[in-house]
Amino acid sequence: MKKYLILTVVALSYQSVWAQSLLQESFGSGANQFTMDFVTIGNPGNAADTTGSPNPVGSVAYTYNLGKYEVSRGMINNANTLGNLGITMYDMSGFGFGDGNGVNRPAMGISWYEAAKFVNWINTNQGFQAAYKFVNGTFQLWSSTDAGYNANNMFRNSLAKYVLPSTSEWYKAAYGSPTGTWYDYPTGSNSAPGEVSNGTAANTAVYQSSNVADITSAGGLSAYGTMAQGGNAWELTETAYDGTNDTADERRELRGGAFRPQSQALHELSAKGSYRNFASDGDYYKNGFRVASVPEPSALSLLAVGLGGLALIRRRK
Repeated sequence: MKKYLILTVVALSYQSVWAQSLLQESFGSGANQFTMDFVTIGNPGNAADTTGSPNPVGSVAYTYNLGKYEVSRGMINNANTLGNLGITMYDMSGFGFGDGNGVNRPAMGISWYEAAKFVNWINTNQGFQAAYKFVNGTFQLWSSTDAGYNANNMFRNSLAKYVLPSTSEWYKAAYGSPTGTWYDYPTGSNSAPGEVSNGTAANTAVYQSSNVADITSAGGLSAYGTMAQGGNAWELTETAYDGTNDTADERRELRGGAFRPQSQALHELSAKGSYRNFASDGDYYKNGFRVASVPEPSALSLLAVGLGGLALIRRRK
């Protein structure tokens, strides 16, 4: 019996170490190397939220990781330098936003296609399949002749590791919890967050400030541990606004609200799970994004590996 317990602990410990190794990923090289922090979003196969928009939403069948923070300007600058991506960002000093152009501020003024190119680059930089298909710089759907084609999502290649989060992937991390509880706001609360210009106090968000905050100091965390899914920058999701990823140039979904000039009443609306916006192919100055990585082995599968090792040991005795 003790051997079973030991191997069970080993298997669960291995799962913990494996997950922790994914929580910070490095990209690029030399002076242009940068890291991204990820939060593991577990509770696979959770029940969807029937109070959100679209309805239902937020059920995800697998464990995945989501960027704890929004993608920063510095990350884009480094990827542009190494990958010659040509991604442009809005000059946040143009409207008196002070140091909104700082390298730790969120990358804003990003189009969906630019976000997709960045995600492709971090995949190929690590030796993985690109998530999104571009031919001569033009976004196209994956076709049935392409490896990794998924008829249910013709935007995303199923062989990619890093992706833009889908509606449900983004929503679950923002409004869900490891216990399956749903919240109205992406700060683990059913009460509207208090407004701050920066900081990490619980149930706060950046939405009336005259400036955006650093990505690591942009309000309280969600129940899963992500920051600023309810303020700082509007965030692009992978999903088309109509919910079906089958047309290359259709409008994409935006989530979470942004910094000023939102009133408290408007922020309380835009940060709620029941609200979503859309983006066309433009690069509105408040638009940013974060990155997801999928999938990740579940504790049960790793426990099975441990128990399989036990069976092998017992057979050899």
